[in-house]
Amino acid sequence: MAFEGLTEKLQGAFKKLNSKGKLTEADVKTAMREVRMALLEADVNYLVVKDFVKKVTERAVGADIMASLTPGQQVVKIVNEELTNLMGGQNARLTYSPQAPTIYMMAGLQGAGKTTMCGKLGNMFKKDSKKPLLVACDVYRPAAIKQLQVVGGQVGVEVFEKGQGDPVQIAKEAVEYARYYGRDPVIIDTAGRLHIDEKLMQELRDIRTAVKPQEILLVVDAMTGQDAVNVAKTFNDELGIDGVILTKLDGDTRGGAAISVRAVTGKPIKFSGIGEKLSDLEPFHPDRMASRILGMGDVLTLIDKAQEQFDEKQAIDLTRKMRTNSFTLEDYLEQLKQMSKMGSITDLLKMIPGVGSKIKDVDIDEEAIGKAQKKNEAIIQSMTRMERRNPDILNGSRKRRIAAGSGTTVQEVNLLLKQFDQARSMMKNMMGGGKRKMRMPFGKLPKF
Repeated sequence: MAFEGLTEKLQGAFKKLNSKGKLTEADVKTAMREVRMALLEADVNYLVVKDFVKKVTERAVGADIMASLTPGQQVVKIVNEELTNLMGGQNARLTYSPQAPTIYMMAGLQGAGKTTMCGKLGNMFKKDSKKPLLVACDVYRPAAIKQLQVVGGQVGVEVFEKGQGDPVQIAKEAVEYARYYGRDPVIIDTAGRLHIDEKLMQELRDIRTAVKPQEILLVVDAMTGQDAVNVAKTFNDELGIDGVILTKLDGDTRGGAAISVRAVTGKPIKFSGIGEKLSDLEPFHPDRMASRILGMGDVLTLIDKAQEQFDEKQAIDLTRKMRTNSFTLEDYLEQLKQMSKMGSITDLLKMIPGVGSKIKDVDIDEEAIGKAQKKNEAIIQSMTRMERRNPDILNGSRKRRIAAGSGTTVQEVNLLLKQFDQARSMMKNMMGGGKRKMRMPFGKLPKF
């Protein structure tokens, strides 16, 4: 995952400060040397690192230590604030045209994930009850049009294509099509190259002139590190971009691009790709990213993920069932499905403050958890409706029938029922103010 190495080194530097009752200027400068090396190793731009360390040092040396914080915590607070400012300060949202359709023009080098990102954006807009249109203007790369049609089909978003024609003309016709048929927004997938060249830039400028996009969004591969920042700077100088989308931020990347790109280009990061699924797209929040980098978790993003899967009606219905103690196996199955959509257990745990740094050496078997989830689904689906709603009637013969129908064992059926009872008891205690310890409905997790 991104930033793991950086997070570990920064925490090591701050740990030394936490043991001191009072900080001297020498202590701060020693810690900042370690911070400088950690950022450079994470492939953060050298000039960005130099300016960042200077600002933090000036604030830390001259800061009045808050009564509620240790000196080390005060430095962490300053670093957190400066990291947030460095990456843009606040989430930069997409802007919309006052007259439909709003046009977003996607740009980037070949292999950055631009076509897939078009599908992710289309999926995001569709969830927001809009009718997006994807436009195939990459007429050079083999199978590029087909790829866009595939990702569009997977999320149920229409794709406009005219084969291997003139990209500028295709873009113009797509906008007219969108106006006539009420498609909004329009997302134009332009051609990429293996490297930046004048022919690529001129074609992009021609499309920009022809359709006047509301925003030009540059897609860059976070795994290319400082090269991603250089690409972003060149595109901005040559084309004039409005925002950056980082892909592969979930991969084995040092994270330098996320930290540097805003400072170097002056343009905000608007989204980050965090996985291969077409739903794996997050708005980029500098404050939340700074918290992740410092190993402080990201509770707000965790809440956002939960809200995406659980609508208000579901939450009210679940609360009512918890209060009336009418939580059934059908409800339990639905909760397991919704939780699985939020992402891997490892990623979710890393967003919890104080947990992320403790699980880096813990091997959580996501595959085993997934298999257990599927077994539980099969067991519940092998029950009759009456059994799912009244699990207390499950006797030995019923359990044997369910085990045979789900391809499991009676022991596995009993384990599921035990987990369900634990979840139901936990909910009852939560609503009734009980003090019993809560247990995870998945069974035991590794100790930290």
